[in-house]
Amino acid sequence: MSAQPETAARTEHAVEVSALVRDFSAGRRKPPVHAVRGLSLQVHKGEIFGLVGPDGAGKTTTLRMIAGLITPTSGTVRVLGVDPFARGGHQVRHVLGLVPQDQSLYGDLSVAENLAFFGELFGLSRKLFAERRARLLEITRLGDFTERRAQQLSGGMYKKLSVACALLHQPEVLLLDEPTNGVDPVSRRELWQLLYELAGRGMTVVVSTPYMDEAVRCHRVTLLSEGQVLREGEPNALARGFDGLVAEIVGGDRERIHQALASIGEGLLASSPAGVRLRVVAERSLEPRLRELAVSEGAELVSAAPDFEDLFLAELERARARSAQQTGKAA
Repeated sequence: MSAQPETAARTEHAVEVSALVRDFSAGRRKPPVHAVRGLSLQVHKGEIFGLVGPDGAGKTTTLRMIAGLITPTSGTVRVLGVDPFARGGHQVRHVLGLVPQDQSLYGDLSVAENLAFFGELFGLSRKLFAERRARLLEITRLGDFTERRAQQLSGGMYKKLSVACALLHQPEVLLLDEPTNGVDPVSRRELWQLLYELAGRGMTVVVSTPYMDEAVRCHRVTLLSEGQVLREGEPNALARGFDGLVAEIVGGDRERIHQALASIGEGLLASSPAGVRLRVVAERSLEPRLRELAVSEGAELVSAAPDFEDLFLAELERARARSAQQTGKAA
């Protein structure tokens, strides 16, 4: 493994973020854009930790600050006990791997040539590079495509090559920014199998994703909206602890009922088709009105068990309502 900072052995967390803030200038006479606002989190060693949120939630900015690529406006970052922005913070590069959302490889170079380039970048000896190259080609299943140019790879193969390049120096912490964006379902499954294998060997993985089916694969997650933490914990436990109403409207004209829900107004957190049924997520105070609406349309309101997506959509809507309320008060 790569040389690790001395302080790393004295911390139980792989990544620690405290009161992190990052503002971006929006130009003259315009207020700054608050990309990350007071974010705090702790990532345990050897776990897969998810930053979950929609576009604009602050996921990419957070990962780039953890990687030491963007300086925080305020707050602190520690990677294995080391501040990447302090004197000696360059040590973090030896223990950190990053797979950015944007294309990070040389498209006109082959798979083999990209691996060789990053091997030289990390200063690997020929023997060590050959050993790691062989293993990475095996676990990513890219061994039959070493002569293919990166720009000719499918989306899934490209992402796996990006991961392989980031793993050449055997980092202790791997950061991935929406690694399955634009990737086919089979490649997504293979990539997650790879992440589980890496975590099983003790590597810490921090992955950002907007996909709920990927969020539930993480050991723990932080739900982000507009740069702020909404909830944090184990995905299934968060879903079980949801305090709102989750139900399905059975029978009647689904589309007509869906349109009628618009009149419910505040307190309705989400509604979506679920087969021939209509799934609704709402504040519990709305249950009598929802039941009355269902009966009036010749349907029935049936309780359902909440899942992680229900929780996520509800928390986003609650955050939006709070933001609108604060904006109204400020005006």
